[in-house]
Amino acid sequence: MARRKARRLLPLTRKRLRWMGVALCSTCLVLGLSLGQRPAHSNLPTANQLTINAPAAPRQRLANNPAQLVEQGKAFYQGGQYTAAADAWSQAVQGYKGQPLNQAIVLNQLSLAQQELGQWLKAQDSLRQSLEIVGDPPAPNNLSIYAQALNAQGSLNLSQGDPKNALDTWGKTAEIYAQLGDEIGRIGSLINQAQAQQVMGLYLQSRKTLEKVTAELDQQPNPEIRATGYRSLGNVLRLVGDLEEAERSLLLSLQNAEATDAPQEVSMTQLSLGNTARARKSFDLAIDYYQKASQSPIPSTQQQARLNLLSVLIEKQDWPQAQQLWPQIETEMSGQPPSRRNIYSKVNLVKSLVKLNQESPSKTPSIPDIANITAKAVQQSYDIDDPRAQAYALGNLGHLYELDEQWSEARKLTEQALFIAQANNASEISYQWQWQLGRIMDAQKQTDQATSAYQGAFQTLEYLRKDLVATNPEAQFSFRESVEPVYRELVDLLLRGDNPSQENLKQARAVMESLQLTELDNFFRSACLDGQIISIEDIDQQSAAVVYPILLKDRIELITSLPQQDDLQHQSIPIPQAEVEETIQRFRDEIGKTYTHIETKELGEVVYNWLIQPLQADLENSQADTLVFVLDGALRNLPLAALYDGENYLIEKYALALAPGMQLINTEPLQGRELQVIAAGISEARGSFPALKFVKTELDKISRLVTSEVLLNRDFTSTALQEQIQSLPYPIVHLATHGKFSSEAEKTILLAWDKEINVTQLNELLRSSEQVRPEPIELLVLSACETAAGDDRAALGLAGVSVQAGARSTLASLWSLDDQSTASIIGEFYDQLVQADTSKAKALQKAQVAMIKNPDFRHPAHWSAFVLVGNWL
Repeated sequence: MARRKARRLLPLTRKRLRWMGVALCSTCLVLGLSLGQRPAHSNLPTANQLTINAPAAPRQRLANNPAQLVEQGKAFYQGGQYTAAADAWSQAVQGYKGQPLNQAIVLNQLSLAQQELGQWLKAQDSLRQSLEIVGDPPAPNNLSIYAQALNAQGSLNLSQGDPKNALDTWGKTAEIYAQLGDEIGRIGSLINQAQAQQVMGLYLQSRKTLEKVTAELDQQPNPEIRATGYRSLGNVLRLVGDLEEAERSLLLSLQNAEATDAPQEVSMTQLSLGNTARARKSFDLAIDYYQKASQSPIPSTQQQARLNLLSVLIEKQDWPQAQQLWPQIETEMSGQPPSRRNIYSKVNLVKSLVKLNQESPSKTPSIPDIANITAKAVQQSYDIDDPRAQAYALGNLGHLYELDEQWSEARKLTEQALFIAQANNASEISYQWQWQLGRIMDAQKQTDQATSAYQGAFQTLEYLRKDLVATNPEAQFSFRESVEPVYRELVDLLLRGDNPSQENLKQARAVMESLQLTELDNFFRSACLDGQIISIEDIDQQSAAVVYPILLKDRIELITSLPQQDDLQHQSIPIPQAEVEETIQRFRDEIGKTYTHIETKELGEVVYNWLIQPLQADLENSQADTLVFVLDGALRNLPLAALYDGENYLIEKYALALAPGMQLINTEPLQGRELQVIAAGISEARGSFPALKFVKTELDKISRLVTSEVLLNRDFTSTALQEQIQSLPYPIVHLATHGKFSSEAEKTILLAWDKEINVTQLNELLRSSEQVRPEPIELLVLSACETAAGDDRAALGLAGVSVQAGARSTLASLWSLDDQSTASIIGEFYDQLVQADTSKAKALQKAQVAMIKNPDFRHPAHWSAFVLVGNWL
């Protein structure tokens, strides 16, 4: 990287901060720049470049006429100047004394501005006053105003974490809009209901609501309504991860927008299509849409499109195009009036410029210039008196000081940003400044204070977990950059030292459990797990030991819960994360080659010595016969059964199971129930999928061993499978077909005769039985599936299938085995499962050991891919 002449940020004195409009808080303990490579000290600015000479701008001059005040308020609100909008509408309410219905209309608008400012009590009071005027229930002539109030009330309910009341309120709103003949209002209310259902984890209901919206839009004659409705629908579908359907809806929106001769509608849809293409990693297509949207007649759409385009160009490492674009964006921003939207845009530009400076500094603004943009954003946030914008901009300015290792100044700014965020209910901002404060304190070796700050960030994330999964991608949200590190770095702090306390071990375990849940929520883009969570302390481990291998940058941490013991065991293995990941990848590559027996054993022994050997004595003393692993990161792709101690494979010593998080495991045994199976499979070639000639042999053996209902080839359609699951309360569902697990829900698929079924569709199909059958599916078997090659988080798809399907256990393979091996091990598994008092994990263990003893199948390539996820009993 090129280095510039040394120029540093001047320490921020209280006098300088007051000049910037910042009143420092010394007692408080916080969306920031990505933590990549630190810029060199030589890149940072002098104090003069950050000094803001203009005092805070006066409040906007407001009209005297209430009708003009209402229009001013609308203009302020649409421009992101929410404080000015609230001021204008507050005065309009007073100006409309003697005109109660006009007051009620303005009070509804005032509530929306107050919600943007985090003023929940004021927002609720404005709605209360409006409802008192129109009546509850209202007079027929007041229905339209009443619907507006209910719409704002639903928004307030959702913002305050009460999605059930939001859902009920928007249901009433939809009915009123239908009564009024307001199709846009009614369709909008249905889309709002779908969002509330998502937050509640009611995925099936949300899907049905969105399907209803689609059906009604298809019948809608007005192209403008169709364009708006399809765009709103597409945006919601993108947020919940259904990218294919999102694109379909948005293309329909674009088609209708182009028919309305409304260029602003066209550009708004093009922006949404760009965001969807980007979410699908189709960067060239995203760039094309963003370039078209950047010609919008609406300045805010134009600006957002260019910001998103710059971000994609940087992600693609297209440095020449990025270097050409950023000056245009910066020039346009400099001439715009202050608003929250423009402040956020400035900070998002800063994020992109810092990345660009780190990777391609030659034609990028210097860090002093970047810091000056941030300081102007801070000033503007005070000009418009917007606390959330203040917290957002101040914290990002603090991050620049953090990068420069000026810890005192970084801490002051971060604490101030956090104080403002917390005082204004901005939890989605607060957690990031709590995290930033923890990093600053950790860098100064203030471990206790750093841990406290990280714990605050973790607790805020727990509160936010439902909202995080629906965070708008336009806000540049990234789970792996902005959420996952908080959990890992907190665990790092808790487990430092030679002998962490039991309290720290239990908290570290709880943090990793929460990370597992949050990753799955992020995978599904839906907070769908809450109803399944149980207390770890209530889980009966019997003779199973539960092992948490935690992958940190410089080491592996092992936390183990032994059967019948309250205290957790702990070991730390000083192996860098990069070495662990490289070794696991080599192990996976070698194990798929049946001629590399020696190399496979050698690599298996390396990993055994990391994960098992440190626990060996404790495991033997506890007499555990089953090991349950809650795997982390790249370890999820590890075939544990093939770990080797120099003489035996791990599966020869212990039955093994995986858990996507012990809080999701219900440890009720399968024994005592008659084994009955719904078995479906495809043996013939379908499209690009080759024939699986041993599938018929596999299904025939199952039907000989247990009562079975078999669907083969043309009989195995998604509809036929659903009908069998609904009509037959069999505890086992066995699917012998092609499939792939991916880190993206829409790319995790199974093949039926009529179509590919993704994980969310499989969830709908399997869970459709819950209202007609008394017991859940005990075991879901997926043979002939594999994890996506080159996807280091693909095993999330396997865990996702297990959890989302509602099955207590899932048996599946990490990679595609040859057809004969699969049929052999599956047949042996069922042979063992029908034996009395044999757990699912032990049935799989015995099947794999039998394969080891068979000269034709003894190489781990034939048997170690199969894993049991979930309940092992």
